[in-house]
Amino acid sequence: MDLTAADTSPGASRPLPVRRARHPLMLAAALAISAIVLLPVATLTVIALSGTGEDWPHLAANVLPTAAITTAVLIAMVSAGTAVVGVTAAWLVVGFDFPLRRLFSWVLVLPLAVPPYLAAYAFGEFFLFTGPVQSALRAVFGFHTPQDYWFPDLRSTPGAAFVLTCVLYPYVYLTSRVVFLMQGRNIGDVARTLGARPARVFFRVLLPVARPAIAAGVVLVLMETINDIGVAEYLGVRTLTAAVYTTWINRGSLEGAAQLAVLMLILVLMLLACEQFARRLQRFHNARATQIRARPPRVRLNGVAAGAALAAVATPVVFGFGVPLWVFGRYASRRLDSLINVDLAKAFLNSVLTAGVASLLTVAIALFLIYAVRVSRSGPMRVLVRLASVGYALPGTILGLGLLYSLARADNAIDALARAHLGVSTGLLMTGSATAVVLACTIRFLALAEGAVRSGLEKLPASLDEAARSLGKPPLASATLILAPLLKPAILTALVLVFVDTVKELSATILLRPFGFNTLATLVYENASRAVVEDGAVAALLIIATATVPVMLLSRALARDQEASL
Repeated sequence: MDLTAADTSPGASRPLPVRRARHPLMLAAALAISAIVLLPVATLTVIALSGTGEDWPHLAANVLPTAAITTAVLIAMVSAGTAVVGVTAAWLVVGFDFPLRRLFSWVLVLPLAVPPYLAAYAFGEFFLFTGPVQSALRAVFGFHTPQDYWFPDLRSTPGAAFVLTCVLYPYVYLTSRVVFLMQGRNIGDVARTLGARPARVFFRVLLPVARPAIAAGVVLVLMETINDIGVAEYLGVRTLTAAVYTTWINRGSLEGAAQLAVLMLILVLMLLACEQFARRLQRFHNARATQIRARPPRVRLNGVAAGAALAAVATPVVFGFGVPLWVFGRYASRRLDSLINVDLAKAFLNSVLTAGVASLLTVAIALFLIYAVRVSRSGPMRVLVRLASVGYALPGTILGLGLLYSLARADNAIDALARAHLGVSTGLLMTGSATAVVLACTIRFLALAEGAVRSGLEKLPASLDEAARSLGKPPLASATLILAPLLKPAILTALVLVFVDTVKELSATILLRPFGFNTLATLVYENASRAVVEDGAVAALLIIATATVPVMLLSRALARDQEASL
């Protein structure tokens, strides 16, 4: 019998497909990373459930209703404000041509360099009774006391919403601008050729197209709003985040703070689900993007219309970036002696070292997770990577509170073992050093690094890995010798994002920093808490300067985009 003929006959048994390697070591490492990320959530849940509940009647009657309503109102105001400002600015710089349009297309991103708590301190000095605005108002109209005239109260929920809107709208601006660039001008031109006026084109055509991108940007804004503690505390707004902090610090109730934190976490997870849903919808619009060079020219504005457009894009930049820069610059000019202050130098060094270590560690973990998914292509690995990326959804207060308790228990256990078996005390290895702060920032900003790296890796064909393996290269060698050089721009972007956000981080750092350890953010916070904002002006300028450089590089890259040069 001819074996060859038997092998090729229709009834012959076919060879079994080669099963893809499961990479157990990668899976185990991804599982360990996901467990560390979820450790604060698990810890808070255990603390909340193990409490006696004696504080809950007080929290439910006096704290929770006010904090929940205030948070809901703040969320509604900030979402509406950032959506209006961000979408309007994106529509103007993409669809119209007016003086300084190209400049403001990237300048509009600069408020991202200003942390919300710094904006709150600056706005307080600028708009309150002793500030230049009300002083000029009294001088012009002859007023003497606050009872002589009415002025909006910055120390209120609308005031906090105004501050947050001024510095967070770029999230919506960036996401909306991308969609308008990819589609808006084409479909808008089609609508105009059919006789539709610009306003009708915007509301009936462009907004429905950009709605998923707007929703994704707004959800990111709201996650930052929920995470905020500096604005709420300085302006006296009782949000859920502030309630968690005050319940633990002022009332000494860790269980009550944990119970409030769990409620906050549920709210954040709901927002995260909305953001994921918006991203799925956004794929439809991206898939239908048209060629950039085929787009029609922008609508030319002249006279009053051009002036109105210029004022509309300049106003948010002036408030979100100009006012904080002017206030802290003026104060810093009176505190030049603090440039040689030892505490400021230590805080700057702590900020740079903490942000540097956190960015390197975070990007390294993100690279491992993304490459593990690329190599294994298994469902469990994708689930673990998704779980490891939920840290950005955790407000800094929740993350700090959960980590502090769990790391303190670990420190005490290690110290007890060392005393029993070695006769030495190890002290507080993690909570007594910057390790806890670095770990918190790594957990929280892992999603940012993962997103930046993934966006770069998705542009590389899988055939690169297969070609490397066909030449005898193992996965690690192909990743370091072939993929890493091609991913250099994405890696640098991830490093910059994590570095900047770590420098700006306040909520988790306040809770986790060891005694005597200050960063630039906590140094400014301490001065503001003592009502001496001027003493922290130089530190505030250092934070803004450190964050402005990468933000400017990002925004200038947008300006150099061929889409914006048409």
